[in-house]
Amino acid sequence: MKCPMGTGSEGSSGAGGVALDPLVIDPLIGNLAGETAALREAGPVVRIELMGAEAWTITTHADARRLLTDSRLVKDIRQWNLWKSGQVTQEWPLIGMVDAGRSMFTVDGAEHRRLRVKTAQAVTPRRLEELRPTVEAICERLLEEMARGAADAPGEPVDLKAAFAGPLPMSVVCELMGVPDALRPRLHTLYDAFFSMLTPQDERLAVIEELDGIYADLVREKTARPVDDLTSALVLADEGGEPLTPEEVAGNLEAMVAAGHETTIGLILCAVRALLTHPDQLRLVLDGEIGWDVVIEETLRWESPSTHLLLRFATEDIAVGDTVIREGEGVVMSYRAIGRDRSQHGENADDFDVRRETPIRHMAFGHGPHICPGAALSRLEASIALPALFARFPGLRLGAALSEIRNRPVLTQNELESLPVILG
Repeated sequence: MKCPMGTGSEGSSGAGGVALDPLVIDPLIGNLAGETAALREAGPVVRIELMGAEAWTITTHADARRLLTDSRLVKDIRQWNLWKSGQVTQEWPLIGMVDAGRSMFTVDGAEHRRLRVKTAQAVTPRRLEELRPTVEAICERLLEEMARGAADAPGEPVDLKAAFAGPLPMSVVCELMGVPDALRPRLHTLYDAFFSMLTPQDERLAVIEELDGIYADLVREKTARPVDDLTSALVLADEGGEPLTPEEVAGNLEAMVAAGHETTIGLILCAVRALLTHPDQLRLVLDGEIGWDVVIEETLRWESPSTHLLLRFATEDIAVGDTVIREGEGVVMSYRAIGRDRSQHGENADDFDVRRETPIRHMAFGHGPHICPGAALSRLEASIALPALFARFPGLRLGAALSEIRNRPVLTQNELESLPVILG
């Protein structure tokens, strides 16, 4: 791929029109905390480099909130100067995040509203509440399996991600969509490969092709034999304009699974890690003085499940303070930095604190027209999983030094490689 440093940034400028050297985002996530601090120190609008392609990123709550409702920023990759010039192609490792077929995640305006209305018809509060017993049953099964494993190897660390936080959201979202049991392990493997920056691009493109085929087959099956699941509901949605095409149903499902299960994995693991490293706050929660809903919202603020959300494109020049984002340039939202914004969350924004006095108004699920449609499902899963885990294993503690707990090489998601725990 042709994408030399500096290409595509002609005319880009910070204060006073001075050309900016981009801050390189580490695809291997070697030091996420240091990267977040560097982004915040660099300012509210920062020039970055993503796997060879330059863009802008936003690091403050107020600017992100404003830009996420700015109609001059769109999801259409055809507006990107690096795409139009051929400097970014299908060989770019992050292409699957920005050129992902037709869905509510990749269109704007009236078409986005049409696709989102259909999804809202399908993902109703009633449907989610009816899913609660299923989530509870899956949690109970996974916790029982963990307990049996601990009995066989007492005192040995258990990887909470592999045993609980990973299987739960994939099982739930597949149950919601009506994905056959036999397909679920394969989907988990495919999404692991899709998100990892260690996956060679030819393999990633093959993964995308296989995922497209799986969802196309699922839509055909539910069109022919609809049942009471999300896929059938999307196929049958008949309000708010033209029905969804099979491609649109498949695109919405594929994007929702990709974003939804990864978000919930990160939320559960980061919440557990935060509580186990703040035992005084864990005690407040277990004693009922602080609700689990507060834990969830503070975790979402402090360790946003999405680190960098790709990518919007400017359809005209946009001034953000002293910086001008030029027409055709890409814009990223750096949600982990936004969640640590001191101007929004106070001077202790870097601290995990469930006793925070100010309301926890974060943007971990986005803002504006493209706010995450799976936010309610993710919160539901975490609200069931976290109390169930600590009730079953009240002596839960970390099974490795905090310094040994590392992130996966996933540029867009705040996902731990593993979380070793001792069940107690």
